[in-house]
Amino acid sequence: MEELLSGLRAAAESTRVRILFILAHGEANVSELTQILGQSQPRVSRHLKLMVEAGLISRHKEGNWVLFRLREEDMGGALARAIVDLLPGSDTVLAGDLARLEDIRSRRAEAASRYFAENATSWEQLRSLHVREEDVEQAMVRLAGAAPIRLHVDLGTGTGAVLRRFAPVAQQSIGIDSSRDMLAIARVSLDAAGVRNAQVRHGEIYALPFPDGFADFVTIHQVLHFLEDPVRALAEAARILEPGGRLLIVDFAPHDLDELRTEHAHRRLGIAAEHMAQWLSRAGLTLSQHDVLAPPWRPQGKGLTVSLWLATQPGSAVGTPALKDHAI
Repeated sequence: MEELLSGLRAAAESTRVRILFILAHGEANVSELTQILGQSQPRVSRHLKLMVEAGLISRHKEGNWVLFRLREEDMGGALARAIVDLLPGSDTVLAGDLARLEDIRSRRAEAASRYFAENATSWEQLRSLHVREEDVEQAMVRLAGAAPIRLHVDLGTGTGAVLRRFAPVAQQSIGIDSSRDMLAIARVSLDAAGVRNAQVRHGEIYALPFPDGFADFVTIHQVLHFLEDPVRALAEAARILEPGGRLLIVDFAPHDLDELRTEHAHRRLGIAAEHMAQWLSRAGLTLSQHDVLAPPWRPQGKGLTVSLWLATQPGSAVGTPALKDHAI
């Protein structure tokens, strides 16, 4: 009872309700919330502090940024989402907040697009970031296992490296990317490797051009840390998976290399295992295995650890293996 009353008291202020509404559309930092709300940073920070203490929102530090999001669990999280669900869609103040949020997101997307266009030709070297790409791809093949692959969809395919790796074991593969520069390089790369059972298409990871249950194997390799809303991307990946289908995700474990955000357009500095477990659960997927791949050498302490997650779409006739954690 006291937890519920504490949450209600913390939310009983117009600016705090606006903050809950904004965070329901994705995480944000104090500077972004200040721009959206048109209020001073100390005032916004005080509202955030009170709602964190009441359990309505979560605070997560990434490098020099502190990001806030609606709490995922417990009564505070349920209360925050219930409050947001009750808000009228026609409210002009909330509509203005959402428009300013979309403006911020558009500027971020433009910066990321410029980055990808400028670095497309050297993408293979940039995305390895101290962990040998060959080791990561071998770990992906091991984690995927020996089950046959009818149709493989690679989201954010980049230069097509993952398509090339799984081409020998997949009947058919399709790579999706929003960057036409990347797609041009991927086509050349696939042709040069003699891959004939793979193709690439232009598309958005949040709105895939495929029907429900389209594929039995989906990969997302080093993409989620660039995204504004990874949960939405995972939900879309789950939508195109058939019952029993597998989703294989590769991304960095949490780190403190803030230059990756400023120089390489990373939206988040790695992904914590507990956050991924929550995201997959919200997407309706079952996490079956989590592996980690650490670099054998760390120049100046900057080597990055890579996490790999395997999840399945419920409905498999074979059933889902128990969750395991391994260090490779």
